[in-house]
Amino acid sequence: MRVKSRWFKAEREKTPEEIAGAMAFIVWKIAQNGLKNLRSADYEIEAGPRYFDYTEEFLIFLVQVADRIAFDKLDQDARTAFTTELALRVAGNFAENKGDILGLSHASCKSEFIDRYNERTNVYAECGFNDEGPDFAFYRYLGHCLLEFCDERDRSWIVDRIMQIEAPEGVSTVSRAMKGLLDTEPSHRLGSGIGPD
Repeated sequence: MRVKSRWFKAEREKTPEEIAGAMAFIVWKIAQNGLKNLRSADYEIEAGPRYFDYTEEFLIFLVQVADRIAFDKLDQDARTAFTTELALRVAGNFAENKGDILGLSHASCKSEFIDRYNERTNVYAECGFNDEGPDFAFYRYLGHCLLEFCDERDRSWIVDRIMQIEAPEGVSTVSRAMKGLLDTEPSHRLGSGIGPD
C-alpha cells in the first residue's frame, strides 16, 4: 500500500502533535486496507462488532510500530507527545466510526479502545523491535490477539496470514510514512501532500 506522507510545505519544523495528526490518518487507511485484504482472501469478518474488533487490534499494532520508530527519531519528550497524540487521535477516529455504525456512545467506544491499547502496550513493550522492524514475538502477538475474534474455520490460518502478509505490509507502510513525515525537506511535486495514493 502506498501513502503520501511528505509535507507539501515545510517552512517550519512540524510539532510532534502535527506529525501524529497526519500519522493517525495514515494508520487508519493502513488498517482499513488490511481488513479489506483479509475479506478479499475469504476470511470471515462480517460487518458489525467483529469487524471493529479486528480494526481495533490492527490500529493498536500500527500505533505501537509508529511509537517504536519515534523512539529512534525523536527525543523523549517529543516521542511522548507524538505517541500520546497519535493514540488519542486514532482512538477518537475509531470511536466515531464504531459508535456511528453500531449505534454506540462515542465516549464509551473511545474509553474501551484506550483500555485495550494500554493492556496491549504492556505486552508489546516486552517484544523486540530493531532497524529491520518488529521481531517474531511482536508479529505473533498481533496474530494471537486476532484469534480471540476469529471465525472457527479461519483459526488455523489467521496467524500465518497476519505474520507473513498483512502485518509486514503495514509495518513497511508505517515506516515509509514516518520517514516522510519526519523529513524536514519540503516536497515540490504537485499533489504530494498527506493522504493515500
